[in-house]
Amino acid sequence: MTAIAARKEKGFTLIELVMVIVILGILAAFALPRFADLGGEARASTVQGAFGAIKSASAIAHSKALAVGNNPASVELEGLTVNMVNGYPQALDAGGDGILDAAQISTGADGDFNVDATNAGAAAGDAIIIQAKGAATAANCQVSYTAAAADDVPTITIDVSDC
Repeated sequence: MTAIAARKEKGFTLIELVMVIVILGILAAFALPRFADLGGEARASTVQGAFGAIKSASAIAHSKALAVGNNPASVELEGLTVNMVNGYPQALDAGGDGILDAAQISTGADGDFNVDATNAGAAAGDAIIIQAKGAATAANCQVSYTAAAADDVPTITIDVSDC
């Protein structure tokens, strides 16, 4: 009898292991849908980052234009020439960039954004729309930059309601 009492089993039984696996499976089934689509939140954050970059770049270019004086046609920011209209960056310049150069936003095949330049140009009031790639509704996941009119500031709006 003493031999049986001295022998103590260590470890888990098969039933205990199966129950733990079942409980983990149930928890995973409830938790997985909460984390399944984080892409929308990532796109919204990307658009919010672009919004901040555009606001900052516009203010920095305007500050540079004020420092240079005489309402310059262009300013140089980090080696890039940014064409100006009414003291702020153009929506789109002849090189195809404008505010995108100033904000260092990459577009095209390897960039994070698509650009709608239908109403964009070098004049005051022209607008450029920067949309996140892969958005559920592109028009509801975008930043819009409208070049400054005379004695005014540019209009920069954001919509991340359906990224």
